[in-house]
Amino acid sequence: MNEHNPTSPDPLHPTSPGSLPAGSSEGGRRPTGVEPGAASSDVPQRWSARRKAEIVLRLLKGESIDALARETRQTAAKLAEWRDAFLAGAESGLKGRSEQDEQEAFLEERRRLQAKVGQQAMEIELLYERCHKLEDGLPPAQRRSRR
Repeated sequence: MNEHNPTSPDPLHPTSPGSLPAGSSEGGRRPTGVEPGAASSDVPQRWSARRKAEIVLRLLKGESIDALARETRQTAAKLAEWRDAFLAGAESGLKGRSEQDEQEAFLEERRRLQAKVGQQAMEIELLYERCHKLEDGLPPAQRRSRR
């Protein structure tokens, strides 16, 4: 086996645990998308929806996908995936109501109409009662003054 040399091109495979460079761990991994020696402070580790949207808008304005991939340290395929998801969301937003919204509107209209039918059924019942009293020769019920 090769002895670990600080200038060795393979610092992840030292020959003994004591020969690891300070601050490193044996078998450790870098966060995805971070190149060795690259400053990771300028590129976020996690991408918010807003940040992704900003990148996609730059793509849609005509910036090169390869240039943006290098700048963001993401693959061109990942940026294309973000773009496709963004456009699909925009398309569904332009369709108007979603299926769930339509279902909720349908249920609300159904409840409103059922209440209306119930109200009309009660009015009809009261009118029948009044008609029967008139047919039997009884005077209609006198209303009291609302004063």
